[in-house]
Amino acid sequence: MAYDAGMKAGIIGASGYTGAELLRLCASHPDLEVAVATGDTAAGQPVAGLYPSLAAAYPGLVLEEASADVVDGLDVVFLALPHGHAQDLVPALVDRVGHIVDLSADFRLRDAGLYPRWYGAAHRSPELLARFAFGIPELFRPELVGAPLVAAAGCYVTAAALALAPFVRAGAVETTGIIVDAASGVSGAGKALKAATQFATVDEDFTAYSVLDHRHTPEIEQAAAAQVLFTPHLAPMTRGILATCYARPTDVASTTEAIALLRSFYAEEPFVIVGDEPPGTKATLGSNCAHLTARVDERTGWLVVLSALDNLVKGASGQALQCANLALGLPETAGLPIVGVYP
Repeated sequence: MAYDAGMKAGIIGASGYTGAELLRLCASHPDLEVAVATGDTAAGQPVAGLYPSLAAAYPGLVLEEASADVVDGLDVVFLALPHGHAQDLVPALVDRVGHIVDLSADFRLRDAGLYPRWYGAAHRSPELLARFAFGIPELFRPELVGAPLVAAAGCYVTAAALALAPFVRAGAVETTGIIVDAASGVSGAGKALKAATQFATVDEDFTAYSVLDHRHTPEIEQAAAAQVLFTPHLAPMTRGILATCYARPTDVASTTEAIALLRSFYAEEPFVIVGDEPPGTKATLGSNCAHLTARVDERTGWLVVLSALDNLVKGASGQALQCANLALGLPETAGLPIVGVYP
């Protein structure tokens, strides 16, 4: 595939965890150069001072205040902002930059009517929702190729949808009454100081939260095309998502068949690993890969699908970069690691 080299990228919200991860990944990208990085609460600070891990790649880059003017004319702009902020910024960017990839939930849901129920407020730019492609490349690649506007999926959603979609699309499970139990590392809550994610709170603890009403529930249902009961948990680790998904099989009778279905569905996907053994989050650390397996329990009649990924890479910044590659006409794997960090 022919593509343009030397494209310019901007990262709005580069001072947060997903912004810093985008900086890390873009530093290894052969065709993208980060021209602008913003961080309103850290404006004026060198990236190397805020994140010494990035010093070798960005020795002179200084964080700026976010505005449409500072990213005007860039090829792609990543929005790594808390929920609610992109709704106000995107309308000013649409005609000023080549492509927008939003990492928040602001433009993920197709139905504007869901935002008051799950996010507590009406959407402020509902006319733009239909223009955003939904960002899980393995499931929605055709819509992402060349897309000017992309809403990258969240980490819980990616883990659950990658696990469930192959079975739903094959008609192999009932699409109601699906259960998703998932655990996340504390980085999934963002960089802001919160009592619930302090070391003394999280260490030696494992808790469920937002039971029955987590805001990612409708996004999982949209991505998987199924009804789910979703319960998230906070695990005492920095990174990682492990999702355990339960569904009633209708056309898959054994573990062998279930794993074979996953392998067939993801046979050409470089960032999905299907194995025989249950995956662990450690294997995904720092990589853009999701690891999957499945079991059919003949005793209880349940299909169990397990999915592990790094919530900051495949669950956020890596997926956003993968989507950007497709939107820009670049090689989809450019700048994205497939090998995790171990131990």
